[in-house]
Amino acid sequence: MAGEGDSEPRKSFKLLGFLDVKSVPCARESVLYGSLGSLVVGLGHFLATSRVRRSCDFAVGGFICTMLGYWFYCRYNLAQHRIRQRMLKEGMRNKILFEGSSLDPERKQTGNERSDS
Repeated sequence: MAGEGDSEPRKSFKLLGFLDVKSVPCARESVLYGSLGSLVVGLGHFLATSRVRRSCDFAVGGFICTMLGYWFYCRYNLAQHRIRQRMLKEGMRNKILFEGSSLDPERKQTGNERSDS
């Protein structure tokens, strides 16, 4: 069957020889959005001015701006997501550690327990 027993690793696609699109987070989406941005900007400029060379220059600029803009947006969201994950993991670890003890914040303290502390 396909997929079973395949021992050869999948080849990764390297953009410009150094950017591994498969393993670098946000790289694939940034390149795709950048190419779409370059198409929109270049075609829009060509339809507005009918100047081919200048439209190609605008398309390259649109690619760079769109790719970098989405790259930073995606990486920022990824960093926020990882921070939230880390906080949730720490909270779960503390919940398991303190559950049932006197340090448990969810446990209601009676008058006797407060005076003992």
